[in-house]
Amino acid sequence: MARRLTIGSFNIQDGGDCYIIAEIGHNHQGNLEKARLLFKTAAECGVNAVKLQKRDNKALFTREMYNKPYEHENSFGPTYGAHREALEFGRAEYAELQRYARELGLDMFATAFDISSVDFLADLDMPAYKIASGDLRNVPLLKYVAKIGRPVILSTGGGNMDDVRRAYDTIISINQQLAILQCTSSYPAEHHDLNLRVIETFRQEFPDTVVGLSDHENGIAMATAAYMLGARIVEQHFTINHTWKGTDQVFSLEPIGMRKLVRDLRRVREALGDGVKRPLPCEADSIIKMGKKLVAARDLPAGHILSDVDIAIKSPGDGLPPFELERLVGRQLARPLVEDATISFEDVS
Repeated sequence: MARRLTIGSFNIQDGGDCYIIAEIGHNHQGNLEKARLLFKTAAECGVNAVKLQKRDNKALFTREMYNKPYEHENSFGPTYGAHREALEFGRAEYAELQRYARELGLDMFATAFDISSVDFLADLDMPAYKIASGDLRNVPLLKYVAKIGRPVILSTGGGNMDDVRRAYDTIISINQQLAILQCTSSYPAEHHDLNLRVIETFRQEFPDTVVGLSDHENGIAMATAAYMLGARIVEQHFTINHTWKGTDQVFSLEPIGMRKLVRDLRRVREALGDGVKRPLPCEADSIIKMGKKLVAARDLPAGHILSDVDIAIKSPGDGLPPFELERLVGRQLARPLVEDATISFEDVS
């Protein structure tokens, strides 16, 4: 079975470009205009999709967690519940951002953290659903999202292979449209904790499933490495300015980083080529300039029998290549040659 997933109009497959998601999360700070600016800037960077996060906070958190004091420099409310509510968009904001994403040519979807949020997003007809690492073991939520019938992108941070297999079996038995992302649930994640070879493990374990990377690293190089290992979806947190208020801002890519990430991921697919070794037109001038040919080592008369000392190897490489040397030795010159004259097979008997 082919490893393929379609989101919007983009076909994600092994031989294609990487599907790049700018994870906006709550970096919009609960401000619609900032969200629009993030969308616009992400589109200018060349990403394929923008992603938000949707929570029904009172249903999601225990009363104790919801009411827990949450007063620090990145808080938007005196309690954790108030903080989360301040960052949450409702239907009007989502509908406006959907419209704007279409105008920008972007796919837009969200991570659903609970059942009512799945319903909220389904009512807006999202093109895909993201499942956060924290819900890798949440089989009831996985089943509920799978039944929507849209592509499901599953992050796997903090899990083991049994967790991933369970989630895979749960979703795939209902919905064949699944992608699995290697993820390290640390914010930011250090490079030595990324364990990118899990991408290869996932590809072997789930040969019919698109594999990708949800990257929380401060940088862009590891996403390119992930593509080389077979990742065809890359999700990166995105912001306009690291100094904006919010816990995710510090490890999110700013526009210059996102543009470079997109550029490099597009280039690496082209750079892989087709695997056929052959000279390329772009190499022709350089190879002639740096290459070598066989020339007369000194003035040689007609009738001379060529020996090794009569033939020199010099640039440019616009004549017989050095590997033809042995085919000239011992043959008789049909015409005289001056020093440095190019030797061809027409010059010998």
